[in-house]
Amino acid sequence: MSVHLISAFDAMAKLNQFDAILDARSEGEHAEDHLPGALNWPSLNNEERIRVGTLYKQVNPFEAQKVGAALVAKNIARHIETQVMDKPRNWQPLVYCWRGGKRSNSLALILGQIGFKVHLIEGGYKAFRKEVMEDTPRQAQRLQFQVLCGPTGSGKTRLLQALAQEGAQVLDLEAIACHRSSVLGLIPGTPQPTQKAFDTQVWDALRGFSADRPVFVEAESKKVGNLTVPAELMVAMRASPCLRVDLSLDNRVNLLLEDYAFFTQDRALFADRLERLTALRGKAVVQGWQERIERGEMREVVTELLSGHYDPGYETSTGNNFVHYAQAPLITPASHSMADMLALARELVEGSPGSGL
Repeated sequence: MSVHLISAFDAMAKLNQFDAILDARSEGEHAEDHLPGALNWPSLNNEERIRVGTLYKQVNPFEAQKVGAALVAKNIARHIETQVMDKPRNWQPLVYCWRGGKRSNSLALILGQIGFKVHLIEGGYKAFRKEVMEDTPRQAQRLQFQVLCGPTGSGKTRLLQALAQEGAQVLDLEAIACHRSSVLGLIPGTPQPTQKAFDTQVWDALRGFSADRPVFVEAESKKVGNLTVPAELMVAMRASPCLRVDLSLDNRVNLLLEDYAFFTQDRALFADRLERLTALRGKAVVQGWQERIERGEMREVVTELLSGHYDPGYETSTGNNFVHYAQAPLITPASHSMADMLALARELVEGSPGSGL
């Protein structure tokens, strides 16, 4: 047998060294959050876990353990038959469950008896989660951020994408959160991850960045949709140098009509989302926008949303929250097109004059 206990702290430092990371929890637990790149090999699936838990509470632990053992043995046998037969002798997996208990121990034991070198996380996912929450502040503090500021529609997200294409280090919080960080930012058909999964993915991104180069990130509020950005990351971002992205109002409207095309294609959806602004803008204003949407006046409504809702107070709010915003160099893409964003990104990566780098 070759099973080695490893602390969550050490496992996190060596994640990239394992040939596979195996999550022995149920598919529901895995979906809520898991270690980066983990494969789900349930020792008990959702229904089986409920069945065993019910027996434990309503009958007795001994009966529950007998049924659970039979189910776990059957599931592990299936994993071996379908996933392990082609693995070489030197294959080294990392295994975990909720608290490093019977589910992961059973899987690790069988794999170890086969002859594989298996590492088992002490404390399981629960210990990993604790380490993520403790390590995220350290990761945020060791990095240097370059914050892209600018009003809604100024092209910050496109510029981040262009910077990534040009080889820059980019932390795209909105992409991780599956949300465009505004009242209208929900992406139809794309649910947001859980808060735990968001935290893990942010940590995973941070740990992969080099401290020798800046990390470009968009200025965000504390929440991206329903998800909260780690507090220490927000502190680091707000104290970092800023770049102010500026586009003309026409270009901003053009960009939003392209990036939010699902609203122009589904008027009912657009009108429904605008209901969220009633408390801020008043019922009459929102109904006026909805009537214009029904008439197909999308461009006019988007223009009014920018000038009447998003833009007022932006300078004050950003200036209050981001220490260096007032001194931020102004960067002006030639247009909202991706080609022009790539040209600007190339200049920023190369550190041309006026880039602030």
